[in-house]
Amino acid sequence: MAYLTFCLFMPYSLRDKEEKKMLEIRRATVADIPGITEIYNDAILKTVATFDTETKTIEDRRAWLEHHGTRYPVLVAVENGLIKGWASLTPWSDRSAYAGTTEDSVYVREEYRCQGIGKKLLETIMEEGRKAGFHTVIARIAEMNDVSIRLHEKAGFKHIGVMEEVGVKFGKLLDVHMMQKIYT
Repeated sequence: MAYLTFCLFMPYSLRDKEEKKMLEIRRATVADIPGITEIYNDAILKTVATFDTETKTIEDRRAWLEHHGTRYPVLVAVENGLIKGWASLTPWSDRSAYAGTTEDSVYVREEYRCQGIGKKLLETIMEEGRKAGFHTVIARIAEMNDVSIRLHEKAGFKHIGVMEEVGVKFGKLLDVHMMQKIYT
């Protein structure tokens, strides 16, 4: 599921622009699992970006990373040794007819949201999907996540529907917006 952020307008300082130049997007390794887990658990506890409701352990995330293999990449955005965000592609379904379809996820550490990291992660994971030979990418984005919807729109995703009241988080029934990008 695509990530959730609520961005307030924050003008970038020159220092912020300089720091962004040092951001590295690369494949995740086992050493990145603690940072990935911390970011994901924060999203579980504070947002509707994921419909997971129980935090994950390092061991859970290690198995998750190993399950991804080479066709379904997990990327991290790292700066000065700190994982600021991550993105992944996962199978849309285990049924073989869906082999050309994948789903994206993008999560950014709370204090680094709205700085272009999510955009860079999404662009990079989409390119990885193209290289892997996928035909289409699906995004499931919970209601109230306008930032993620706009991010996906800017990346060329189109709205394909809304699943109404399919999840409950924080005591509220939630709709999920379906978006899709077909590689051409």
